[in-house]
Amino acid sequence: MNKKFIYTSLALALSFGAMAQQDKNAMKFSAPVNKDRAYSHLSILASDEYEGRETGKKGAWMAAEYIKKQFQSFGLVGPVKNSKDPYFQKVGLVSYDLTSSGFSINGKALQAYKDFNVPNGTVPVSGLNISANEVVFAGYGISKEGFDELNGLNLEDKVVMIFSAGDPTNPQAATAQSNDRAAMRAAMMARQKALGEIAKRKPKALLIIDLNFDKTPLWMKEAGANGRLMLKNEATAAAIQKSPAYASVTISKSTADEILKSSGTNIDALVKKITETVKPASQVVKANITIKAEKKENEVRAENVLGFLEGSDPKLKNEVLVVTGHYDHIGLVKDPNAKDKVNNGADDDGSGTTGVLLLAEAFSKAKKAGNGPKRSILFMTVCGEEKGLLGSEWYSENPVFAVENTIANLNTDMIGRIGEEYLGKPDSANYVYSIGSYKLSTDLGKLSEKVNDTYTKLKLDYKFDDPKDPQQIYYRSDHYNFAKLGIPVIFYYDGMLEQDYHQPGDEVSKINFSLLAKRAQLIYYTAWELANMPNRPVVDKKDETPPRGRN
Repeated sequence: MNKKFIYTSLALALSFGAMAQQDKNAMKFSAPVNKDRAYSHLSILASDEYEGRETGKKGAWMAAEYIKKQFQSFGLVGPVKNSKDPYFQKVGLVSYDLTSSGFSINGKALQAYKDFNVPNGTVPVSGLNISANEVVFAGYGISKEGFDELNGLNLEDKVVMIFSAGDPTNPQAATAQSNDRAAMRAAMMARQKALGEIAKRKPKALLIIDLNFDKTPLWMKEAGANGRLMLKNEATAAAIQKSPAYASVTISKSTADEILKSSGTNIDALVKKITETVKPASQVVKANITIKAEKKENEVRAENVLGFLEGSDPKLKNEVLVVTGHYDHIGLVKDPNAKDKVNNGADDDGSGTTGVLLLAEAFSKAKKAGNGPKRSILFMTVCGEEKGLLGSEWYSENPVFAVENTIANLNTDMIGRIGEEYLGKPDSANYVYSIGSYKLSTDLGKLSEKVNDTYTKLKLDYKFDDPKDPQQIYYRSDHYNFAKLGIPVIFYYDGMLEQDYHQPGDEVSKINFSLLAKRAQLIYYTAWELANMPNRPVVDKKDETPPRGRN
């Protein structure tokens, strides 16, 4: 056995033993971690004025300024070098947005959003310029035993036209209610399978007939022109050079009828024929088609906000504990007719951002009183979590403090409400989901439990540590970008995934501030121990669970 490991574990054990008696200094300086201070921060961050804090938009910039000013008022230092503002780490974000799109049939130009829509994701950065003199109609695109609409068709380098949904061999699938999740999931999987079979045949474009196209609000169609936010790094540069398997254009029923004119039929007749006979009606239709689209790269302003507290011990201050929470949310409701237009994100993740501010103030006061932590602490609120953990990924690729000196990450993402599993239970207001504490470090997991037993006595629920967790929560917040680097992590979470999740109803009025403060106290005391204990937590595990997807 490794001697270093024995000595380190012994030191940690002694530290745990000392912790059985509460640290008076830790308790004394925990005062700012309270429900009133939490309310003062969250009522601002999650107000309508901040417009839902969407990354790259005004509300997020306002939130970043607010957080920076709080860090400054506490006396934290901005640690970002070679920056106009040392509290801001500029995150290199770009989007590739459509600037124009065109579609014509037999020389007749159609109107974007009225007759057709070109989704951003199927347009390469170089743009589209497709011409064809025929279209292959393949019904619903289904290829299975007893009903093969692709049988005998040559789709390679062709323009193919199919319906957006439905299965004549299974009428119930077509009438599945939107609130029947199992049915909707099955229909989605069937559709993906059909598209996969078509992709194998290498078409150059897919025309998707949406029978409800005329009923789809304009704002929903226009939203598809904007590209998703991406980090401007080597991975993105390589990804955007890869063209999609095929171009895709959503078209209306009238546009499809225009294409079908030369064949002497129309959509209504084809739907009736296929439905009544339950036989394919695939055919090649003569029509001159042109599809064009252009894209442009747009830089997007976004910042991680960093406040640094230097440690007091000359031997330990080069080691850094990172405390994180994402300050972004999903912004304004796109529907112009919505009564409540702001997704306030009070719990997600105004509550976690508030937790970071509470800890930052508490530790700053301890330092001013001469009881600062031995190790350094980086308090960081990140952007772009809702866009794919982008802010924390950027930090992981461009760390301000060396990865090897980062001892742990404590991440707060939604700590202000009572999740579905605990509603109405006797212990409903005395729990938190603790995620990842044992994934990489036995020491960190044990430390977390000892701190909780000593100070807060919350129920630590490890449900989401299960590798078989269908929601894959472990991979869905910013701690994961630290865990990927082999840094021990704890992710604190309330489990609120149904009530108001990503909805305008996630408002300050629904936050349980006493519970938020108690959870934040657990994080504070855990941070206190990590920042002051003799040795950092040992990484003695490797998480072998592959991520199956994130939000």
